[in-house]
Amino acid sequence: MSEDKVRLGGMALANGVLVHGPKSWACAIRTVDGRLEVAAQLKRFRGAKIESPLLRGPARLLDAMSIIPQIRRALPEAKLPFQRPAVLAAMLGSAVVVKVVRDSGNVGPAAQELVGGLLSIAPAALALSGSDVAAYHGAEHISIGTYEHGKKATKEHERCGSHLVGPLLATTALGNLLASRAPAHLRTPARLGAQLVAVAASTEIFGWMVRNPEKRLSRALAKPGHELQHRLATAEPTAEQIEVAEAALAACLELERE
Repeated sequence: MSEDKVRLGGMALANGVLVHGPKSWACAIRTVDGRLEVAAQLKRFRGAKIESPLLRGPARLLDAMSIIPQIRRALPEAKLPFQRPAVLAAMLGSAVVVKVVRDSGNVGPAAQELVGGLLSIAPAALALSGSDVAAYHGAEHISIGTYEHGKKATKEHERCGSHLVGPLLATTALGNLLASRAPAHLRTPARLGAQLVAVAASTEIFGWMVRNPEKRLSRALAKPGHELQHRLATAEPTAEQIEVAEAALAACLELERE
């Protein structure tokens, strides 16, 4: 990516695209009657300002999540992917199964954490697998990738959050395994601390992967995320969906450059 390009992130909605930069966000949606609506605002919390390796991963996650209430107020018709009843049911179901697996004495600790980690990403995979969400996810990648690289991009993007799947599964499993060995009265705070460290470590590993895409380890860690993008989480968008993504991109860049 060129030095003068703004580093952007994004998120697919069921009816649109969110694009965000270091200091602003923009969301574009297609309403049920076919209108294109766009809202853009400066961020209230800027995770990009946090430089501590332990805190910048969680801070950037909080950065993205803190935008959601602003979107809901600015664009009431925006449909977030996690609003679907099937996704909410999957979240509840996976939490119950993870609890059962961890309480079972028939599965080893390492296997428990691996199964728990895989189940924990099921709701996110389901949220992205809906046809409209997957297509808008592809539109998001195409618009941002084309802007960054100066040529028509594909529906898969090298900085998609799906590439965190490999590092996050590994670090979460290791952290929870170590936390499970803590005294019983300390186990809950130990697990919470392990989650924080896992997010921080995964973000740092992901940053290394982006800077070193040619490394064998980097390719291995990126493989699960790439397959998730390619086979499940993205679909080829229509021209109308790309128009929505480009509207969000343009509005975000306008605020970033002011």
